Amino acid sequence: MRHGRRLFAITFLVPAVAVYAVFVISPYLQAFQISATNWRGLSPKWDYVGTANFRNLLSDEYFWNALQHNAILLAVLPVATITLGLFFASMLSVGGHGGRAGVHGIPGSGFYRIVYFFPQVLSVAIIGILWREMYAPNGGLVNGFLRAVGLGALARPWLGDPDVAFWAVLFVMIWSNVGFYVVLFGAAMQSIPREIYEAVLLDGASRFTTLWRITVPLLWDTIQVAWVYLAIIALDGFALVQIITNGGPAFSTDVIGLRLYNTAFADAKFGYASAIGVAMFFVTLSVAIAFLRLSRRERLEY
Repeated sequence: MRHGRRLFAITFLVPAVAVYAVFVISPYLQAFQISATNWRGLSPKWDYVGTANFRNLLSDEYFWNALQHNAILLAVLPVATITLGLFFASMLSVGGHGGRAGVHGIPGSGFYRIVYFFPQVLSVAIIGILWREMYAPNGGLVNGFLRAVGLGALARPWLGDPDVAFWAVLFVMIWSNVGFYVVLFGAAMQSIPREIYEAVLLDGASRFTTLWRITVPLLWDTIQVAWVYLAIIALDGFALVQIITNGGPAFSTDVIGLRLYNTAFADAKFGYASAIGVAMFFVTLSVAIAFLRLSRRERLEY
């Protein structure tokens, strides 16, 4: 009987693993091989150059400029998104006071969940095009709103100013991700016994104290997973940047994913682009492992 179950499991696993190996693992391995060549992607001819592509990365100002932007995204995107996600989820789940007995969310919680989650039903392409038009200097909704409320002096070409274009794109990244984590953290909060929040409420704790001292420690495992996922998004950032600004103006919004894409398909340097990809593979892996080790703490039981 046990042998039959094992054969049944293998029958279904082998095709899936084979497809995964061919279409996922194999391209990853090929990237390591291509990174050691000068292949231009348009010809079967190539020469082995060893570590030359990686040495060139050390003096490539465009690579370091893009990496600097990814580092800023890594420092800001996870922190801002998780902080806002926790705050909104806490308000929608346990933030209501008065009017009703027990612990509950603020009035209209169900509607707000839909509003926050709405960006998740839109594709990245739609989000990018939508915000590109909203940031338009003439006729864009952002500048139109500022002028309508008497703040016309703040209106500017958001995506044409090198000093603010990067931060405008970063805002879109935060906006497009917060809703998912509001739902994720809200679902995790439902597993926390209501008695804990009721006891804290009776003790007169503020909302901030409840969030920081109760919710965050009990949701730490979920927060860890959220941070790793957002860190990967921050170290990529290709889709939104490519759609909204394509790295401009003056490379002020360039990121590693876009630098890799342009190096391969615009400059026809597939070997060098693969070296960029391999470097980012190890950077992403190192960041994820480092965070998981530094944030490790004893699991709380309730």
